[in-house]
Amino acid sequence: MILIVLSYLLGSIPFGLVLTKAAGLGDIRTIGSGNIGATNVLRTGKKGLAAATVLLDGFKGTLAVLIGQHFGHHLLLPGLAVFLGHLFPVWLRFKGGKGVATGLGVMLGGFFPVGVLTCATWLLVAAVFRYSSLAALVAFGVAPVLALLFWHVKLALLAAIIAVLVYWKHEPNIARLRAGIEPKIGAK
Repeated sequence: MILIVLSYLLGSIPFGLVLTKAAGLGDIRTIGSGNIGATNVLRTGKKGLAAATVLLDGFKGTLAVLIGQHFGHHLLLPGLAVFLGHLFPVWLRFKGGKGVATGLGVMLGGFFPVGVLTCATWLLVAAVFRYSSLAALVAFGVAPVLALLFWHVKLALLAAIIAVLVYWKHEPNIARLRAGIEPKIGAK
């Protein structure tokens, strides 16, 4: 139980918000999509802050899973707890990010080859189509399949749960993609 609570609290750290405030840019939730994630941080024009947000949000996902595994727990509970902490952070009245970087971090910590392939899928789709949301949807759509290809059933289950939550958090993006009005990566 302690591990689950600690994983949730780790996931609740809003690095995008912390970094933009520390850089003197104010509250990231007042610009763009209002989200605390790296894509919205990128809208500030600070690529370094956006990269740091991706790395830190991803690292908290990996760290929670690795700590859980170190103490003999399978990745499902700490991985889900850290992910839910990012989506619903107690510090921000349970209004957090969409979980992409944290979810990718969970995949990397759960089984490195699956994590790398999921990240590569995100990068490929983002590079070709220039939509961060589409890249996330495709990457998390294939993550459970990738885990099953490696016979990693527990990770496949966790990846499927994360995928459902990522799709749910991206409902407005899906509507904008269908309407052809979703902003592309780098658009002002």
